Amino acid sequence: MQKVEQRLLYPLECFLFGEDPCVGLQKLQQYNSSSSAQQCGRVFKEGETVYSCRDCAIDPTCVLCIECFQKSVHKSHRYKMHASAGGGFCDCGDLEAWKSGPCCSQHDPGTSVTMETDECVMDPGLRERAQMLFHLLLRYMTDMLVWEETYELSEEVKEDTYFCVLYNDEHHSYDHVIYTLQRALACDQNQAQIYTALIDKEGRKAVKRGTLSSCQQAKDNIRHNSEHIIQIPLRVEILHTAIMAHQTFALRLGAWFQKIIGYLVGLREVFCQVALEPAADNNQLCLISRLMLHDAKLYKGARKVVHELIFSSLLMDTEFKRQFAMKFTEHYKQLQEDFISDDHQRNISITALSVQIFTVPTLARQLIEEGSVIKVIIDTVMDMMMEHLDSNNRFQFQGHNPDKFFRVQVIFHDLRYILISKPSVWTETLRVKFLEGLRIFLHFLCCMQGMEEVKRQLGQHVEVEPEWEAGLTLQMQLRHILAMFQDWCSSDERVLLLAFQECHRALMSCTNQPFRSEPTDSYMCKQILHARPYKVSEEPVSIHLPISRLLAGLYVLLCQTGAIQYLPDFVDPVSVCLCVFQVQLNFTELAEQPLRCVVLAAQVCADMWRRNGLSLVSQVYYYQDVKCRDEMFDKDVIMLQIAASKMDPNHFLMLVLLRFELFDIFNDNSSSKDQEVLKQWNRLTEEMLYLIIIIAGERYVPGISHVTKEDVTMREVIHLLCIEPMAHSSLVKSLPENESHETGLETVISKVAIFKKPGVSGHGLYELKKECLEEFNPFFYHYSRPQHSKAEEAQKKRRTQEGSDKALRPPVPPPFCPAFSNIVYLLCCDIFIHILKRIFQKAAEDRSNRWTEPMIQRALHLVGQALLEEKTQLEGSSLEEVTFDFSLKAQRGNDTDSNTEGLSHNASVSLRCLKCVVSVQSVQDKEKAERKRKAEAAKAHRQKIMAQMSAMQKNFIESNKMLYDNVMDVDLSRVAVGPQQGVCSTDWEAQICILCQEEQEVQAQAPAMVLTACVQRSTVLTQNRGKTLSPKGTYPLFMPPDLAVGTHTGSCGHVMHATCWQKYFEAVQNTTRNRLHAELIIDLENGEYMCPLCKSLCNTVIPLIPVEPSKLNYESAEIVGQHLTLERWIQIMSCRIRGPKFSRSITEMLGVCATTVHRVGLQTAPNDLCPYVPVMSWNTCAYTIQATDNMLQEEGKPLFGSLQNRQLSGLKALVQFSAAQRLKSSQAVIQKHFADMLAVLVPVPNVENTPSILEVDFFHLLVGLDLSIPALYQEAAVDLQPSAVSSAYNHLYLLHLLTMAHMLQVLLASHGRGEGDEAQAAAELFSIVLRAGVTGFCVEGVKRGVLPFLRCAALFFNCLTGVPPPEELSGTTESPESQLHLLCSYLSLPSNLFQLFQDHRDVVTTLIKRWCENTAISKALKGEMQIIRYPHKRNRLIDLPEDYSVLLNQASHFKCPNSSDDERKHPTLCLLCGVMLCAQSPCCQEQLNGEEVGACTAHAAICGAGVGMFLRVRECEIVLMASKTRGSPYPAPYLDDYGETDPQLGRGNPLHLCPERYRKLLHMWQQHCILEEIARSLEVLNVMFPFEWQML
Repeated sequence: MQKVEQRLLYPLECFLFGEDPCVGLQKLQQYNSSSSAQQCGRVFKEGETVYSCRDCAIDPTCVLCIECFQKSVHKSHRYKMHASAGGGFCDCGDLEAWKSGPCCSQHDPGTSVTMETDECVMDPGLRERAQMLFHLLLRYMTDMLVWEETYELSEEVKEDTYFCVLYNDEHHSYDHVIYTLQRALACDQNQAQIYTALIDKEGRKAVKRGTLSSCQQAKDNIRHNSEHIIQIPLRVEILHTAIMAHQTFALRLGAWFQKIIGYLVGLREVFCQVALEPAADNNQLCLISRLMLHDAKLYKGARKVVHELIFSSLLMDTEFKRQFAMKFTEHYKQLQEDFISDDHQRNISITALSVQIFTVPTLARQLIEEGSVIKVIIDTVMDMMMEHLDSNNRFQFQGHNPDKFFRVQVIFHDLRYILISKPSVWTETLRVKFLEGLRIFLHFLCCMQGMEEVKRQLGQHVEVEPEWEAGLTLQMQLRHILAMFQDWCSSDERVLLLAFQECHRALMSCTNQPFRSEPTDSYMCKQILHARPYKVSEEPVSIHLPISRLLAGLYVLLCQTGAIQYLPDFVDPVSVCLCVFQVQLNFTELAEQPLRCVVLAAQVCADMWRRNGLSLVSQVYYYQDVKCRDEMFDKDVIMLQIAASKMDPNHFLMLVLLRFELFDIFNDNSSSKDQEVLKQWNRLTEEMLYLIIIIAGERYVPGISHVTKEDVTMREVIHLLCIEPMAHSSLVKSLPENESHETGLETVISKVAIFKKPGVSGHGLYELKKECLEEFNPFFYHYSRPQHSKAEEAQKKRRTQEGSDKALRPPVPPPFCPAFSNIVYLLCCDIFIHILKRIFQKAAEDRSNRWTEPMIQRALHLVGQALLEEKTQLEGSSLEEVTFDFSLKAQRGNDTDSNTEGLSHNASVSLRCLKCVVSVQSVQDKEKAERKRKAEAAKAHRQKIMAQMSAMQKNFIESNKMLYDNVMDVDLSRVAVGPQQGVCSTDWEAQICILCQEEQEVQAQAPAMVLTACVQRSTVLTQNRGKTLSPKGTYPLFMPPDLAVGTHTGSCGHVMHATCWQKYFEAVQNTTRNRLHAELIIDLENGEYMCPLCKSLCNTVIPLIPVEPSKLNYESAEIVGQHLTLERWIQIMSCRIRGPKFSRSITEMLGVCATTVHRVGLQTAPNDLCPYVPVMSWNTCAYTIQATDNMLQEEGKPLFGSLQNRQLSGLKALVQFSAAQRLKSSQAVIQKHFADMLAVLVPVPNVENTPSILEVDFFHLLVGLDLSIPALYQEAAVDLQPSAVSSAYNHLYLLHLLTMAHMLQVLLASHGRGEGDEAQAAAELFSIVLRAGVTGFCVEGVKRGVLPFLRCAALFFNCLTGVPPPEELSGTTESPESQLHLLCSYLSLPSNLFQLFQDHRDVVTTLIKRWCENTAISKALKGEMQIIRYPHKRNRLIDLPEDYSVLLNQASHFKCPNSSDDERKHPTLCLLCGVMLCAQSPCCQEQLNGEEVGACTAHAAICGAGVGMFLRVRECEIVLMASKTRGSPYPAPYLDDYGETDPQLGRGNPLHLCPERYRKLLHMWQQHCILEEIARSLEVLNVMFPFEWQML
């Protein structure tokens, strides 16, 4: 690299500057300081976070890099963030991209200086040299990069050495390429993996060097081995070594160019001129065109360099950007063809540059006017899709290539970019060119109009489901484009009229779905309809009608803008005639296609098309779904409303009846006894009535009534919230997006809903305001069938609770605009009255197969609509002016039909119908009321009994008060240690096995009962994160005071018989082995299983050991105490250093649990005979108690009384199990351990090299000594136990000795100075220790340091002896001072702890001297050894910033420690220690136990003893890890303003830390529940494709 710089690039720079480059650069810096505002232009890498301001951006493609965003005004606006696909660049400094705040503080010019300044400042000699040099170098670079294998080499090249070069593609998998290279080149797997990784990263790699023939052989081998029936061979080329060298240097030149042109604007201009200047030979293209057209043949690395060079040069200058855009448009078709035949992703294709060009408003106008870009884009699409046209010139996608089709669709993005901002001023040229583009677009839509027709299948089910997804995908792509074309048209009256004319012409020229017969006359109620017969159920029909729908949209815009008055001058004279009948016919024709589509959806709903398969059901679903409905279903409704406003209402309804195939039924000319047919007729009648409700009632469209877009959104939101309270994201998904991906929700939501914040789980919900309920329409046209039912049920329930009327009346709609005002006459015409009368007659006949409840509901709703309309008209004008006469016709009868009675004569009929409906409802209501009354009576009865029982209890206690007082006196001794030890109050109650449900007492000789448990290594309490422990040192016998790694045993508290557990465990092993990816959930090899009851992860069981009651004779104990001083006790113990039996099953279970603890804690193979098995049991007992105390202190809970029963049972069982360990191991081993541990405190014969008091954790030592001391009383042949008195004094003196040693440990570790002697004892201790070199101490500091030890000791002795603690320790109000006093009382310690040193002055003086003389103490005091402070600091998760963008900013500055490339990284934050890691990347993989693992797995092994909690910053997701193979995602503790998490930053809203959720994560970690959480989530997820967690 340095040689290239020195020998090749340095001379170029010397020539360019005409002097030493360093000197030349300094001069340029002076010029550049006055240069104009520069754009940021930072090119985004894949996955990099970018920001878009919703308030200021011209369109959503305008984005900022994280640095510019942090320094811009947009940080306080409504912004969105998302991961870049790569290939774009930062728009900071681009004035056309932003409505306000175009520059961040870094790129703000401050003073505007014109470009001419730079030109004047630039030295003419420098410009001339730059032109010459840039021309030569850019041409050389271009020639080298476009070099092809077939080109001839220069004769000067003598060397006959070649490279066999393998190129990247997107067809072959990683594994396939590795396999091919191994076979073809005979290399090992490791080498093949390296080659493959480099090929994927750079785009190509030379895999062999040699002669031409050897390279040819390698090429043939690679192609042969990679070829497959369904796969093309890999791309391999043979290149001369000289060509490879030149191409490599050409890429270096690309980076060099970027550096040089970044120095000065003038140099950038020179480069752009050179790149765009026409070649000397007119047949040749300019250099940049050559590079563009060769882009698809370039490999990945070269493409990136070329694209970045274009970004940093041509796109940074307005004029050159325009010239480049013209060139791009000129070659557009060829570039897209190359992209479609290429297999690389779009983000590394030159076509991706379209977003940088087409979205600039001024540039887009110029390209439309000068480059006809709309025509170019649509012509390109048409050419690509020509192969899909059938004989009728309509698209047919059966058997299409999905990959190619996907690439063709990408072209539509470019059309959206061009149309993204409509013009404010139209020029004549713009009009002409836009309309030319629209004409071509209409031609494209003609190919879609009526495509993929379907015909109803009768008899046999369709054999092959027709292709439907491609057509609907196309429709979704066009959805916004259609809306944008309409938007552009609406901004100019003339363009709108001409567009309507063109669209009408296109529709008239379409040949789809012609009528197959001549018009006929249909009669009903003396009305005659002259129309062509057509049956949707028999003829072909299509759901794709884009031209009809576009025409409907344009017609509404004409009404909205008032341009409708000029329409007669623009519609073709052929289609408009003065004859009114023909004009009506014209609107009948316009309504025909949309009406067929609506009828098709109704017939599918009536199950008439079920033999056509799921493809049609899916099409109808999307037709009405939010993704498509605004340009499909909604536009069909609008076209029907247009027809209804222009046609005679009777004729319109007759046409609707004809197309729904209900005309004969309502004319009484058709009957059937087939239940299936009757059901279909009923369903179609419901759908037909529903359509009339929609046409007459749905007016929330700007142009149809005087409403705004905000009103429309508000109504949508109201109806969504009428279903149920919804989260913000659910509302957004249910609302249609515009082209800028905005729904308008934020502007209206506060007006209609109240926000309810979330708790520690779930998400925030919006609830509808009460005053908005009156706008609820049960027949809202955007409800799906399930939504309609849910909304109706929810509203009825709400009204019942409020005690209001349950009737769901139609809401008052806004009035129609004048152009649509005639629609209301549908509700009072003769045919409408006739339809209602027939429906009510059917209901009155009481033949249940002729009518349905939904039919009556709809009919009554229509009556309500008609009455509302009449009321509105009567309120608005005088009686004489009102022409809407529904009530008159309904009462008077239909005079036009003398054979039919009026509706008034059918009042009894309607009444019977209504009574029938109401009676059913009232019966249901009565049943509900009766059930409610009974429930309330039962509740009152229960409360009465409970009150009686409570009163009886109180009376009994009062009357037997003396008895209770006596009982309390007996048990009052609440001392757990020493000769005053109290009585064990609670042993195990009778336990019920959760598997067999049998009850059993816990006894020493009974069959074993076991508790489910999970043993895991832990670093929750560590004071030295990252330190690992190995058994080679003093561990595990002595736990270091930093508690680096402990073994925690937790339990869910569920009890089983040992035999039941064994059967269950065997069954689990047998069934789980056959399950897919079971090893990801439970590790069978290591004895894991899920608790049968609560599904917690477990890996062992703890046997329940009964607590031995203390038979202590207080008098004899007192006598013994007078003689047995601490000094005498130490002598006895030193001299001795030279029990009960359990049932076989308990002994076996003791071994099971102990082996698991030993195996997990030491990460070793199971070994029953290891001498450390009992030690690990004592260690896990001590560590679990410490972890429990740590958790209680973190949560601010009292030491006793706040643990759940399961936690308490687990702790008690663990202590008793640890105590029983001495019976499992040999006496000699236990005695040896006891001697070694005691030697830390007192001199013990034959024990040397004991650690100093600064190097052990005294609580672990206390547990070990206390539980091993009974072994001293055992003899080889007889199982003996210490007497109750011996045990009491053993516990007492051990505790005294350890407490004093721990106090000294705290003292030595503290650096505080004494503030005065609290007592004489403290002064004496001070004087003794002073000689050891300690300079001073703080009494309060010692007390604070000892408190955690005493708390843990109290928990331990409580579980060991069963003596209840003082009640005050169960309260939360205790101060540390009073807590210390109570603990001392419970543990038989003096309340003034320093008194211990006075009480045992003679012994302690010598002991302290011995302890302090240890060399480790002097090292520690000199600062040569790390000292652990007391009390230990409580470990918490790291502090996270409140604003998530701060974390993203940190991640953007993250540099991988092992890689310098710019490939996408996954910065991942360890929440335990705050280290940022490079996850999921081969560059940071490490060896762990001989296996390659990712950075996070390797880090978790050290930081969390295998357990990890990581935040993937760019994905905004927590990852929980428990081992190399197991992990699970978990929601991040960051919420948006709507109380929702945002994994993968999918929605991109600003995120803020939720302290409650972060605290929940902390508690999960502190309570050792991460393994459990992972197992549960994996159990729920049902993993099909396992994620390789070890590679994270």
